[in-house]
Parts: sequence; C-alpha cells; structure tokens
Amino acid sequence: MCGIVGAVAQRDVSSILVEGLRRLEYRGYDSAGLALINNGELERFRALGKVSELAKKLNAEQPGATGIAHTRWATHGAPSESNAHPHLSRNRIALVHNGIIENYKEIRENLLAQGYQFESETDTETVAHLIESYYDGDLYAAVFRAVGQLQGTFGIAVIASDNQDTLVACRKGSPLVVGLGIKENFIASDVSALLPVTRRFVYLEEGDLVVVNQNGYQIYDSAGASKELPINTTELSADAIHKGDYKHYMLKEIHEQAKAVADCLEGRISENNVLDSVFGPDSEQIFKQVKQVQIVACGTSYHAGFVAKYWIEELLGLPCAIEVASEFRYRQSVVPKDTLFVTLSQSGETADTLAALRNLSIDDYCGSVSICNSPESSLVRESSLVLMTRAGPEIGVASTKAFTTQLVSMLLLAISIGKVRGLAEKIIKDIVRELIALPRQIEQLLRLDKKIESIAEDFIDKHHALFLGRGVHYPIAMEGALKLKEISYIHAEAYPAGELKHGPLALVDADMPVIVVTPNDELLEKLHSNMQEVKARGGKLYVFAHQGAKLEKSSGDVVVEMDCETRWTTPILSTIPLQLLSYYVAVQRGTDVDQPRNLAKSVTVE
Repeated sequence: MCGIVGAVAQRDVSSILVEGLRRLEYRGYDSAGLALINNGELERFRALGKVSELAKKLNAEQPGATGIAHTRWATHGAPSESNAHPHLSRNRIALVHNGIIENYKEIRENLLAQGYQFESETDTETVAHLIESYYDGDLYAAVFRAVGQLQGTFGIAVIASDNQDTLVACRKGSPLVVGLGIKENFIASDVSALLPVTRRFVYLEEGDLVVVNQNGYQIYDSAGASKELPINTTELSADAIHKGDYKHYMLKEIHEQAKAVADCLEGRISENNVLDSVFGPDSEQIFKQVKQVQIVACGTSYHAGFVAKYWIEELLGLPCAIEVASEFRYRQSVVPKDTLFVTLSQSGETADTLAALRNLSIDDYCGSVSICNSPESSLVRESSLVLMTRAGPEIGVASTKAFTTQLVSMLLLAISIGKVRGLAEKIIKDIVRELIALPRQIEQLLRLDKKIESIAEDFIDKHHALFLGRGVHYPIAMEGALKLKEISYIHAEAYPAGELKHGPLALVDADMPVIVVTPNDELLEKLHSNMQEVKARGGKLYVFAHQGAKLEKSSGDVVVEMDCETRWTTPILSTIPLQLLSYYVAVQRGTDVDQPRNLAKSVTVE
C-alpha cells in the first residue's frame, strides 16, 4: 500500500527520494511528501495526487543530505495535503508511516493533555508526537520507547532536526529493507525504490529497529538486543520496472506471461516428471502426512487457490478447503489433524494472509507451504515449505503474470503431493507435457490481441457485465470479473453457469454483456444450455471457446476461438484473453489502467 523511502548520504538526497517514490507509485496512493534536514532545520513538502505534483514543489536539487519520503493511501482521514506524510512534531521530529495504529485515540488523548497540538486526522501524527515526547537527543531510544506502546501494524521511518546524520526505522507487520551504499545508506518499503542507487539489501525481520547513518547501520530486535542479518544482492536491475515500448505496465506484464511461466518451470520439471524436493528438502516427509489441504489467500490469489481446489481433489482424492484470509483468521475453524496449510501471495506481505499463517496451531497442521513471488518476504521466511513463482516484478495493480505463475505453482504442488501418494505416472506425464507446452500456447493466445481490442469497443458504454463458467472455470470467471471491475470500473459479477436460474438470469437483457469461458470438457453440453438461457432473454454472448468446443453461433454472438486443446492447463490458458479484454475495455474507457482508483498493489493493512 503506502510507500516509504529514506536516505542518509554525503550528497543532497531529494532527487533520490522522489525517484524512489515514483518507483513505488504502483503500490497505490493518494498523496505524497518528503522531509529533509537542511542546516539543522526540517523542511517539509507535501502534495495531493501524483508524485509529479510533489516534484513541482521542489527545487532542482533541494538541499538536504538526510530525508524521508512517503506515498499515502488514506486510512485515517480523507486524502488531503494536511493528512499527507511526513508528519512533524514541534519541528524536531519528522515521521512517515505505513500501516494502522489501533490504539492511537488513547495515546492522542494523553498527548493532548501534555499540550501537543494536532494538525491532521491521522493516526500517524500521534506517533510523531509520542516519539518527540520521549526525545532527549537519542533518537533510537525515543523510537524504541514509543513503539513499545503501539498496537497495530506499522513500518515507520523517523528523523530529527538536531541529529542530521541519523535515521531510525522500525517494522511490525509492514515490510522495510535497508539499502547499502558507499558512505550513504537507505531504507525503503520495497527494493524497487532503491534500485537506481544500490543492489545490496538487508531485509528487516518482524519487530526489528534499525539505526542508519552515512557510515553504516545497526539492527536491534524488539527487546533492544543488537543483531545481524544477512546482506542480499538482488538480481533486479534498475530498468526491470520500466514499461519499455508498452503503453502500460499491465499490457507489458500480460505479454511477459509466456516467459514468466517458463521461468517458473525451469529446473523443476523434466520431460516426464516434476523433480524431487522442488518445495524443499523436507517436503517429501511432510507430503506423506497430508490428509487435507487448507488454502488461504486474498483477491486474485484466492482465485488461484480456488482453481487448485479442483485439481487437488480430482488428482489426489484429498479434501481441499479454500477461504479468504480476512475471514479465516477471525473465525474458529475446525481443522482435521495433518492438514497442509497453503498460502498464496504475490508480495508475501499481505496482512490478512500473513496473520492467518501466524495464528496457526502447530498441532493441527503437518506443515505450511507458501507460493510467493517475493523471496525475502515475511510469508516466505515463516513457512515450512516454499515455492517461488519467479514472475518477476509486477507493477500493474491488477495482477496478471503473478496469477498465471501461481496457477502453475499450484499444479506443481498437486503433482508433488501426488508423487508420494501414488498418483499414476501416466497422469503425471500428461500434466508435465502440458506444462512444457504452456509457454508456446500462451504466445499463441496473445496473438488474439487485436481481435479482443476490437471486441472491447462494445463495452465502452456498459455499466454491468456477467461472467459465467462451470467447474474449474468458475474461479477463472471470477478472476475475469475481478479484472474488469478493477481497471475499467464496470460492475462485474461471476457465477457458476448452473446458477443462472437461481437469480442472475433476472439481470440479463440487451445491455448486459455475458462473458462465457467454454472449454471442451464434460460440462460443455451443460454450458450450451446455459448460454441458450441467456439468448432467450435477449442477452449478448461473448464466448471464449477452446478448440473442439463446437458452438451453434447465433446472430449477434461474439465468439473468440482459442487455438488450444488441453486437459489440465486449460484454466491457465483461459485467463489470457480475459486479461486482454479487461485491459482494452479500460483503455477505451480512459481509466488509469496501472493505478486504478482506491486500490493498492500490496495490501499490508486490514
């Protein structure tokens, strides 16, 4: 969600901070700001809207060798310049904050009694004043004392006007990294913010505080004991998050899916099999114990888990439950012994998914598996077994290649469990052969680009859309509806096609486009009947038909023929044209494709 960048250097850092914020724009935000220490004084600049508006308020190189910057996604208080970060306290302390402070009202009342004045509606300003109330020249001590009183989730970075070579940061439930340079060091909520200045990073762990200056850094745990963490060199380059020749990041990432899937499979499959221990050296022993699978995820990742439920139950004969993390973590669930707990998250920092993992009762589960795209994330570090999706940076808020690589990863998980549970070799070979062919088939489907762009014109003036699917394609219909609503702002719903007569058929008329995913499988004839129900009510069908799915074309129907015929990877292929459709509808409606309103890429608060 919100983005943090901080720097302590021998040079002026305002341009570094602004560029860092630009590289975090994909996370979603409504305002931006930065604070610098200049000759012992705090100078603050804030702007509502894009980072470009903040940049206009700065000189070419605003003086200041120590500073912090932030992009805000409103939680407490409406989007406004007065609510934008950084927040100051008595012109001595400047602070930026990701997350939510749950007990801020109680702290605020105590601070008001001490004479502190509040200029914003935010919970963040409370933390700035609390730190200032403890500050006597030792910034680390003041921050340490203050965060001990905070309840909630937060990543914070703090500077003090009279301590111009020091920055203190802390994380609890919101990720922070330390970037290492030569006579300059940095902090950020995401490595992508700092790629122009360093490729060497230290990933803070839960509860850590760090003191950063020009010459180095020191990390402390939540008890105040000093600690060391490994230094990691990222393989990402500074241009890894550029759009290149594409108009939007989302289109670039849609077209990167063939390579992303190939990268996800590399070194994990042979000609006929999934290699042993791709989930880690302990995976075989854990998989032998599995009697049920529990999948927990949010948003697009939830849809990937829903597809996997069909695969796991059909291939393995094991019960598989899928639940939204924000619901799962707050209810009393009944879990059979030896359940495998599976989490999916692109960022690995999704607050509800991470909390669900941390709340596990070890006695009920035989192990936990994380499917993730961020190798140093909290989810990865805290799971028993891990498979990285290798999707590469995904900047567009609406997930595309992260989703398809999650699907591939979940199919690898099903096979890996199946191998130790006697899954037939022929089935394994068939699935692996389809996986090997998948990148080439994705490239073929991307050639539908121009045709789908033309079809998208029909949606420009629409306000509602209905997506239908059956079986394993029901969650693919859900994903298609989510993509359309996310970036085009058209209200879209997905239903199992067999549920048409149980309510949604009442909505069907000539102004309601109905999008149907039509694989050539055992439910094809049932799906034909459902489509006729739509036609009889005057609805217009947009049918994405796999090879062999014979259709009786009616006047007015739009049929996109997909030149692929598969058994197991069909859901992965079906999602490609739906992504293209949502993209081109959004472009033609003139919405902000990469940064849709009110949404954030990494949801690190509840």
